[in-house]
Amino acid sequence: MTTTTELTLFADYFQIHVSDADSDGDLSDAWTDQAVADHLAVASDALGIGTSVNVDVSVTVVVLPQEPADDSSEFDHVVEASLDVSLGRLMVLGCTDYAPDAATFDVPRGWNRVRVSRSDLARAAQAGIDSDESPETTEKIRIQVWAAPERPAKIIRRWSGRELPPHATTGLQSGTAPAAERKARPAERSAAGA
Repeated sequence: MTTTTELTLFADYFQIHVSDADSDGDLSDAWTDQAVADHLAVASDALGIGTSVNVDVSVTVVVLPQEPADDSSEFDHVVEASLDVSLGRLMVLGCTDYAPDAATFDVPRGWNRVRVSRSDLARAAQAGIDSDESPETTEKIRIQVWAAPERPAKIIRRWSGRELPPHATTGLQSGTAPAAERKARPAERSAAGA
C-alpha cells in the first residue's frame, strides 16, 4: 500500500534529515566535500538532504510497496541512498527540529531505499536572496521510500542550473551544530516551563 504525506519543514543549515526514528541523527562526519556537492550526506541510519534555501521547504513523503518508476526528468536534482531502519519507524525533520515532535512513518524493518527528488531549486534559491520574490516561492522535495537491499548511494540527476548562493554550502559543512541543537531542545523546553 502506498501512503503519501505533505509536510512543511524548516531547512535550517540548508538541510533536512531522514533517519531511523531510533537514530541520534548525527551526520557530522557525513558532510564531506563530495556530500555537499551531491546534496546528500549518508550514514547507515540517517541521511542529510542538502537544500538550496534555509527557509521552509515543501516536502512530500511517499512510502511505497516497491521501487517506483524513474521520473527523474521531471525534477532538478535526484539522489538515492540506502537507510537502515531498525524498528520500522522512519523520521523526517528539519535538522534542528526537536526529534520527538518529528513526523514518523511506518516502513519495513531493516534496509530501505530512499529516493529524494527536488524541484524549483533556482527559483527558491533566488527568492532567498531577492526580497522582490514572493514568500510562497519554495523548494519542493519528494522523498520516496521502499524496502530494498543495501546499495551504494547514487546521483540519478544532477542539478545543472544556477549554482547555489555562496552562503548555501556554509551550513552544510558545519554539520556538528544541528545535532547539538537537536539534543539541547528538551533542556530549553524544561527551562522555559520552569
